[in-house]
Amino acid sequence: MDHKEETIFEAALQYEDPAERRAYVVTACGTDARLQASVESLLQAHESQSLLDDPVLECDPQGSPSTLMEGPGTVIGRYKLLEKIGEGGMAVVYMAEQEHPIRRKVALKIIKLGMDTRSVIARFEAERQALALMDHPSIAKVLDAGSTETGRPYFVMELVQGVSITEYCKCVRFFSGALLLLCLQ
Repeated sequence: MDHKEETIFEAALQYEDPAERRAYVVTACGTDARLQASVESLLQAHESQSLLDDPVLECDPQGSPSTLMEGPGTVIGRYKLLEKIGEGGMAVVYMAEQEHPIRRKVALKIIKLGMDTRSVIARFEAERQALALMDHPSIAKVLDAGSTETGRPYFVMELVQGVSITEYCKCVRFFSGALLLLCLQ
């Protein structure tokens, strides 16, 4: 986040009325559409995060929170989670099934519970936006995006089957080392 973006974002938070906030952002950003879109994205993320400050939890029979926990069988928007296929520092990726308007398997990435701070959400939103703008055969396309009922953002990408990048790198390093040993003999 650059200084101007941060300054406008923080000043906009002072306006409680959404119409006044929007008018301030439009005026403060002037003709810079990229800056305006970025600030509005941060404000949306902030509003989503504030929904999580005091969430209402329902408990399963064992007494553990269940409403905010995703897992196989959970439905998010029009996607049913099938299995967890990856996890990073701030988010979890699931294989999911979209049934409407077309039936297909996709990858759904969602911020982890507890990682929904303003800065993490802003980074997640920036990643989502950057991926959505990319058009390359080796990069999965972003198909959809949204927020869960509790306000945590997610995005949906093409599902790419294959070896994870970390496993691929381990194999390349192993085979490179083995090839080097053969050449030295």
